[in-house]
Amino acid sequence: MQSDQQLLKEIRACTICQDLPLGPNPILQFSSKAKILVAGQAPGQITHHKGKPFDDASGDRLRDWLGIDRDTFYDPEKLAVVPMGFCYPGKGKSGDLAPKAICAETWRKKILRELPDIELTLVIGKYAMDWHLPNRQERNLTETVKNWRHYIEQDTPVMPLPHPSPRNNIWLKKNPWFEEQLIPELKNLVTALLAPDKE
Repeated sequence: MQSDQQLLKEIRACTICQDLPLGPNPILQFSSKAKILVAGQAPGQITHHKGKPFDDASGDRLRDWLGIDRDTFYDPEKLAVVPMGFCYPGKGKSGDLAPKAICAETWRKKILRELPDIELTLVIGKYAMDWHLPNRQERNLTETVKNWRHYIEQDTPVMPLPHPSPRNNIWLKKNPWFEEQLIPELKNLVTALLAPDKE
């Protein structure tokens, strides 16, 4: 049986998407001991060059939402960071292109099988919601996030989130309930799951 680290090594050597503008560079982290899964979209250009997931302004905001520091975030035994696409997909007319579907088709189920201890999945953005909440979303991303209480009451809690990118500043201003109601609950959940006595 393949170990989590063998699988991670195999993924980091993946070259399925040779046609990417900056070439393949799979960026993710996970360990079979992880308690929280961060399911994002795909690395941005800054992340591609740094080689570390969410090592940018979006990551700073996400860590603030979770109430954790960088050391905690980058500990794969605490957080698995597994986007829908592992490589930078390139620029489109209004932001980055969609993650390549072949990435999730090739790797996602294999990874999730290696994560038996996940107790909370953070589903960030539309592409991750389509995978992790199939046929269970509201009519749009805002309504899905607004219905967050329903999703965290499942057997394996899921927290739908907008992307923490600065591009979403307008959305955050239009939806003050997100930071007033959802974020405090999210921080409480994360603190409880990562508490040392939870080991």
